[in-house]
Amino acid sequence: MCVLDKIFLLLTGLIAAYLIYFFYKKNSEKNCSCNLYFILSFLVLLVAGLILIFSGWQALGSKFVSIVAGLIPFGIALGLISKLYPSKEKLYLIILTLGLILIAVTKFVDMGILGKIIYPLFHGIAGLTIFFVPILKLKKGETDNMFLFVTLGGTLIGLGGIALAFKSVGSQFLFFTPDLISMILAPLLFLTTLSYAIGFVKGKY
Repeated sequence: MCVLDKIFLLLTGLIAAYLIYFFYKKNSEKNCSCNLYFILSFLVLLVAGLILIFSGWQALGSKFVSIVAGLIPFGIALGLISKLYPSKEKLYLIILTLGLILIAVTKFVDMGILGKIIYPLFHGIAGLTIFFVPILKLKKGETDNMFLFVTLGGTLIGLGGIALAFKSVGSQFLFFTPDLISMILAPLLFLTTLSYAIGFVKGKY
């Protein structure tokens, strides 16, 4: 990992720390479980970034890190559902908790083809939620264009997750070679976190 990567990861951590404070303050003003989900997501992102700074990209090969990293999109998706579709919160919490448990099991137990389906299935559910919820709310006039930066953040983290999945098995994703993925991953995490910050801080929801 080069110095520039560490700078991008440090900036990512600073933005994540700000978002933790932002949602903590919002929760103090008006208690909502959505804020706790958001805080969990960005806390995991902050810790993951620090681990990468000190341990390098090889930390991504850790089973524990790969499992816990799932809390980032899962928490953001749950936060959006809790805030904007509260009647669906319990169902979503059950589904994504089940997904996280199954993902953890596949890291330690060979489940064959099922194990290869579980990860993209549940990450896809979370990713599509982050992508579509702001768009649907904008169409209904219940939010503004700035909130679409959350959709952008979800798109970027989705691409990063898919690319990392291919990198972990030494394969190529579109034109993303393993070397190229390593080169762009830190800037991609920074842009993802920055997009979330703009969407959540400046957007109406």
